[in-house]
Amino acid sequence: MSVTRPAGFRASGVVARLKSTGAPDLALVVNEGPRNSGAAVFTSNRAKANPVIWSEQVVKDGMIEAVILNSGGANCFTGAFGFQTTHATAEAVAAALEISASDVLVCSTGLIGVGDQVFRDKILDTVPAAVAALSAENAGGAAAAAAIMTTDTHPKEAVAESPAGWSIGGMAKGAGMLAPGLATMLVVITTDADLEPEVLDRALRAATRVTFDRVDSDGCMSTNDTVALLASGASGVAADEAEFTEALTALCRDLALQLQGDAEGASHDIAIEVVNAASEDDAVVVGRAVSRSNLLKAAIFGNDPNWGRVLAALGTTDAAFDPYAIDVSMNGVMVCRAGEPGDDRELVDLTPRACTILIDLKEGDASATIWTNDLTHDYVHENSAYAS
Repeated sequence: MSVTRPAGFRASGVVARLKSTGAPDLALVVNEGPRNSGAAVFTSNRAKANPVIWSEQVVKDGMIEAVILNSGGANCFTGAFGFQTTHATAEAVAAALEISASDVLVCSTGLIGVGDQVFRDKILDTVPAAVAALSAENAGGAAAAAAIMTTDTHPKEAVAESPAGWSIGGMAKGAGMLAPGLATMLVVITTDADLEPEVLDRALRAATRVTFDRVDSDGCMSTNDTVALLASGASGVAADEAEFTEALTALCRDLALQLQGDAEGASHDIAIEVVNAASEDDAVVVGRAVSRSNLLKAAIFGNDPNWGRVLAALGTTDAAFDPYAIDVSMNGVMVCRAGEPGDDRELVDLTPRACTILIDLKEGDASATIWTNDLTHDYVHENSAYAS
């Protein structure tokens, strides 16, 4: 169960014929209240898709009643016509649900530059079917999660339950262009906790900062990233903010790791743990630099514990550390000790999918983890043919 697990929500996923495969490609999530609180965070890319530009305005008043999402076209760099398509989509959803278009978030994902008249007509013509298919049952949430997939191999869903009587549900898509500023990721999270928009916003930003923002699969930032959080208040329980934030963070981490695990062509899931940094920012900067080393990622693909590539990457940062004092471990073997060769690299087993690189900067007590994956032939092949 995902977005329909919390009370007060219905969802659907239908076929709008945007995808050449004929797979479901239009999803709708509706908050039926009694509360319609909402918050959202978006890509930090300056090149923003039309749905992001629209949705940034929608969420300003802290109200979200519905989210309409399409796969099969990003509606990005499609000019004024593309923005009008986004507006028209929100209007169509609003008319069908008898709500205000200013409370409808719009999300798109797919190939940049797609958003012509045919694209618009297919979405607008299918909105009534999406509304008619809305369901509060498991099937509604599952259908929505499937309809937002692009190169994903399977839907991503998660649920968190509180003993206090409220729950959280989430769905996500993303398998490529996973980089900070959210990671082509679309996420919708629902809760039946009774919370004000300000609380949702604080909780969401705290959660995404240490989860979605730390997935860095390929260093490529999307133009369409959106993570939306909707609260119905249907449980009648005013959740404790700290407890809610903790549960939300755990759910976002679950979804983030599902994104990492489905990264395009990946054969290794790599966790880069940076410890004893002077600051959390330093830990993130170092982890990010290592995660973006194509040389290292290619080595991991080949099951080669080439730890020198770790030090070469972190040395490009301005974080505080002595490069000749650093320890590096790979899957539990300290291959570099105080900036010199450590244990025999032949002891490192990189054949399992899970790979952990532990970097000890010996500068303080801050830490951070960045999640990435290896660079494979399949990744290159998939992205060389993405538009075809």
